[in-house]
Amino acid sequence: MGSQEGCTQLGVTSTGCKRARNNFGKIVLGLALLPVFWAQPVFGQAQLRLSDTALGPISIATGSNGTAQTIEAYNAGTGNLALSFSSNATWLSASAGASRACQIAVQQSSCTPITISLATASLAKGSYTGAITVKDPSAVDAPQTVTVTVQVGGGVPDTVFLYVAPNGTSDSYPFSTNSVLNTAVATQSGGNWLTVAYEGAGSFRFVQPYRIVGTRQAGQGEGTYNGTVQVSGSSFAGDNKTVQTRLVVTSQPIAFAGPETLSAKVVQNSAATTLNVGVGNRGVGALTVGAITTTMTNGTGWLSATAATGFTGAAVTLTPGSLPAGTYRGTVNIATNSINAPSLAVPVTMEVVTAAVPTISYNGVLNNATFQVGDTLGVGAIAAVFGEFLTDGLYYNTSSTLPTTLGGARVLVNGVAAPLYFASPGQINFQVPLETQGGSATIQVEHNGVVGNRVSVTVVAQAGRILVWPGLKYGIIVSNDGSLPMPSNVVLGTYVSKPAKPGDVLVVYAIGFGQTTPPVATGASAPLSPLAQLSNVVVRFGVPDLFNSSIPVGAQFAGLTPGFVGLYQINVQVPVGVPTSSDYDLTIEYNGQFSNRVKIATQQQ
Repeated sequence: MGSQEGCTQLGVTSTGCKRARNNFGKIVLGLALLPVFWAQPVFGQAQLRLSDTALGPISIATGSNGTAQTIEAYNAGTGNLALSFSSNATWLSASAGASRACQIAVQQSSCTPITISLATASLAKGSYTGAITVKDPSAVDAPQTVTVTVQVGGGVPDTVFLYVAPNGTSDSYPFSTNSVLNTAVATQSGGNWLTVAYEGAGSFRFVQPYRIVGTRQAGQGEGTYNGTVQVSGSSFAGDNKTVQTRLVVTSQPIAFAGPETLSAKVVQNSAATTLNVGVGNRGVGALTVGAITTTMTNGTGWLSATAATGFTGAAVTLTPGSLPAGTYRGTVNIATNSINAPSLAVPVTMEVVTAAVPTISYNGVLNNATFQVGDTLGVGAIAAVFGEFLTDGLYYNTSSTLPTTLGGARVLVNGVAAPLYFASPGQINFQVPLETQGGSATIQVEHNGVVGNRVSVTVVAQAGRILVWPGLKYGIIVSNDGSLPMPSNVVLGTYVSKPAKPGDVLVVYAIGFGQTTPPVATGASAPLSPLAQLSNVVVRFGVPDLFNSSIPVGAQFAGLTPGFVGLYQINVQVPVGVPTSSDYDLTIEYNGQFSNRVKIATQQQ
């Protein structure tokens, strides 16, 4: 069968087919950055669950130790948990108590209380974040991390400076407390530019988020404008205060760092690690960067920084050398000509470990279409595993058949080595083996013979998911003329975006629909002849709700895309009756199950 004949059977003809397949090739290059796993069945094993994985911010009086906090661990599997703990902060520790009836995880019967102690008396006023690692080498879904944030001296600031360009709109300062506050604002100059916003309904740990907002008023020229925020009603006495607030309208540079903090976990005596931090400008003046210096709170010689090449910012180097295992903190100080940060401070944390053990993060195995925690994986689907020390570099598969080892790394799904698309220290992309039995499966990563922890994931025979453009709500879909059915103002590289209209043929890219006819082996690219197809696939335009208001259209072709591994395409003609919309729903129905809903842009003839 020639390539054009194959295109015709795929439901797209001539130039449109070639464009669709070329675009698809570019898309799949992105899929090469998706993960791969390996595992053992979750039978007869303890399975760690925690009632909380984040505590705080907790307000603590200066010079005092914080009140001990309690979370609960419970076993979602069989056997017994054997918990141990480590901390990356000297003021933070944890211990386990005797098993008892659950008081926090009330849906469970038996829990192990974990007491988290806060030895904060020696800490200066400010905000501090540490982490407790909860371990059990025999349990699935371990280790897990509990982050703890304390606010020594309280969460309400004493003074707030807000900076806005003359052509800008607003700036804000977020803070959190452990109480619902009463606030009253007043401005002494500049009009009614000051407000306080309450940003949520709090949390189980009773964290109340607020934001002080300064909004430049029409006609408000350059200068400094004074205001106050009166805070009362807090159960923490130190938070009841008057916050002096300044709005600075300026044509000078307004600097910010991205990311705002840097952190890395490195192996003792390993090669140096370089992290980049950029410096951006929210103002209208020209931003310049001057001297870059470093300070280290503990340890010596491990932190250095130089001006970055190719962008405005700093290249930060972490050199663990023979430093003992532990957590090291420091700061990179970047001199700028900005009005808000003449010395822009970027906190740096380096955690040194004695050995590189591949570790998958809790909830770190994700469906590559949705990247939603807890989403089910269909057999044959593309998945991503996230963690640390998964391998030692960047490795891409370059063959049409996927290998099961890449960069010395393997991913096992229920003990079966999975085909790999891509491997890096923090992410591996893989195909869920088609032989995987449905139910709860475990995933592990092995690197150079060192086997890591086990995490659980749900696998089923079919869980079709339409791929979504990162950061957008629109599906990865190509029209038969090579354009993307999105609003014309949505620009993705060299693609042309335009709404789809009745009669257009769309090629919808998806994963996780399970085995085809004829079947295709795990890790093998789909053939052009015979095509690996699915039967009775329906595409629904609109929301498939109880009133069945969507428009069902049978697919012209549904199956695996020739030449690719694990990637499906569903070709469908846009029906008469779709409205003009920049936000129109599209769903795939197969074997009585619905995929995720994605958006397309549509227009009538």
